[in-house]
Amino acid sequence: MRLDLAASYGEERLPRYTSYPTAPHFSAAIGAETYARWLSELPAGASASLYLHVPFCREMCWYCGCHTQIVRRDGLIAAYQRTLRSEISQVAETIGRRIKVEHIHFGGGTPTIMAPEAFAELMAAMRHSFFVLPTAEIAVEIGPRTLTADMVEAMRLSGVNRASLGVQSFDSVVQRAINRVQSFEQTAFVVEMLRGAGIAGINFDLIYGLPHQTVASCLDTVRRALELAPDRFSVFGYAHVPAFKKHQRMINEAVLPDGLARHDQACAIANALKEAGYVQIGLDHFARPDDAMAVAFEERTLRRNFQGYTTDKGEVLLGFGASAIGHLPQGYVQNEVQIGAYAQNITGGRLATAKGYGLTDDDRLRADIIERIMCEFSADLGDICARHGVEAGPMLKSASRLKPLISDGVVRLDGDRLAVASDSRFLVRSVAAAFDAHLDPGKQLHSRAV
Repeated sequence: MRLDLAASYGEERLPRYTSYPTAPHFSAAIGAETYARWLSELPAGASASLYLHVPFCREMCWYCGCHTQIVRRDGLIAAYQRTLRSEISQVAETIGRRIKVEHIHFGGGTPTIMAPEAFAELMAAMRHSFFVLPTAEIAVEIGPRTLTADMVEAMRLSGVNRASLGVQSFDSVVQRAINRVQSFEQTAFVVEMLRGAGIAGINFDLIYGLPHQTVASCLDTVRRALELAPDRFSVFGYAHVPAFKKHQRMINEAVLPDGLARHDQACAIANALKEAGYVQIGLDHFARPDDAMAVAFEERTLRRNFQGYTTDKGEVLLGFGASAIGHLPQGYVQNEVQIGAYAQNITGGRLATAKGYGLTDDDRLRADIIERIMCEFSADLGDICARHGVEAGPMLKSASRLKPLISDGVVRLDGDRLAVASDSRFLVRSVAAAFDAHLDPGKQLHSRAV
């Protein structure tokens, strides 16, 4: 790992490239009518993945960058669940047939904040409107501090087979600084409940770059997390954007690690996980060698979507709920962010699409290049461009941001084949950004590159 590169490139704010173009480029020119038309045009053999956004939590974690709100009254959650069911029916009716579903992902917020019977009803609604394959992966993001045994049983009966647990850090000083106090024992108890219910796929989310965090505290968190033997880890750098997420102003910026400290923390976590036998996958994921994600990485079939790295090969992602984003062959759509506006549209019999983006041929080409770089740390530009009916030369000439990366040894270019140097993989977002025709470096919309 080269510290000189971390210092040179680390402060730049870049997208995580879970889509291309990224969400800040969506516009109101794409609305409900366009989404309805795109849905009706889906090919006969298309299969889909479903994402359901549940934007509620019991208390606010100050580091959070998600669209969520604090709710005390369960009636609001129940009303939202009914709205989700209505949206599922509307989308299915617009498609006009019961298409296959291979992946379902509940994100938040805290999806398990719903009543167990409400969760079961929502799963039944999806199975009624779509053909959920018996082999489908059904994943739920879980807040260990509020998960109940009744919800675990509802998940089991509904076919959930993967759970993602927010851990972030086991350091009590860090936990207090981010308003998320969650003991190791609490997390271990939830893991035991899930495995006892047959929910075998367990993911842990960790974060570095948090207030008061050190390399030592990161390694202690990894050591304790390994005792619970999850199948996968996601390791993210904290994105401090208080101008956009006002609750982040509760975090004292004076105790945030700087770019080099963040780099050291990220490297320490990665090395510890690899020493424990996990395979590093792309920018920020780690998995056991026999895990489906590790296999996809090895076979070069790994993909990237709004949930991060995925084994999902589908080209259709249907998003449900306030702020949810969908991806269709024609482009991207995003629902109303505000829960009230979202619900008003759905209860009025209208799709809740607020904005989106219609893909051009150049967008599809660049998206393909960026995805391969993010997933494989390399890209055969000649092959990719040929599949899109163009030559690689003009694409390389237009990527002016690539030149300093080559000069600094971050990137090797052998003919039309690009590869990120092994000691520079932490800068993969910087390499991907070289092919981003929409990037505006002057806008502080994203997290730091390191």
